[in-house]
Amino acid sequence: MEKPKGILKNLPVVLKILSKETKRWKQPIVGTFAEGENAPFKILISTVLSLRTKDATTEQASHRLFGLADTPEKMLSLNAPLIEKTIYPVGFYRTKAKNILAICRILLERFDGKVPSGLETLLTFPGVGRKTANLVVTVGYGKLGICVDTHVHRISNRWGLVHTKVPEETEHALRKILPKKYWITFNDLLVAYGQNLCVPVSPFCSRCRISGYCPRMGVKISR
Repeated sequence: MEKPKGILKNLPVVLKILSKETKRWKQPIVGTFAEGENAPFKILISTVLSLRTKDATTEQASHRLFGLADTPEKMLSLNAPLIEKTIYPVGFYRTKAKNILAICRILLERFDGKVPSGLETLLTFPGVGRKTANLVVTVGYGKLGICVDTHVHRISNRWGLVHTKVPEETEHALRKILPKKYWITFNDLLVAYGQNLCVPVSPFCSRCRISGYCPRMGVKISR
């Protein structure tokens, strides 16, 4: 078997291939809210909803919720039971409903209703972790950041780019080795790739156009 050519030194080629491949697949849910009015707010709330929840469920719940309220002011006109009913069956829907209301209060009381663009500030919001904060920064404001979710974490380790145990470690490791011009788009590419081809169990390596670069770290069974 021919030795893989390596991902890191061939990263421009690999990501160019992926950018073409991912056009065949549906874009990640958060990307659907990247355009139009109140984009940072919708990205923030939809990402909060997405935690521990499948994309299809998140998408439906987000559209239902934004159909009722798409600004912090409007959201605070709703009560927790109504938000819970609207976003169900997302994971931890009761906790997320409380967090959404708390976030909206903070936005109105401290930020004039506008979502801040600073990573550290966003991390002070209830229910907002590094994945959510980085998505707001990168997708909502086009600022540099690296969003690491389960797909980016898994694939970055599978590629041998990093050797980490949790997504936060992966983010910090990628910040050291990944050229900044790839930071913003890295998540979108790997999420689509990870949902459709480089899946957690038995990835479709025989169909993968970058298989010649991939060391397949930790892959025991593939298709």
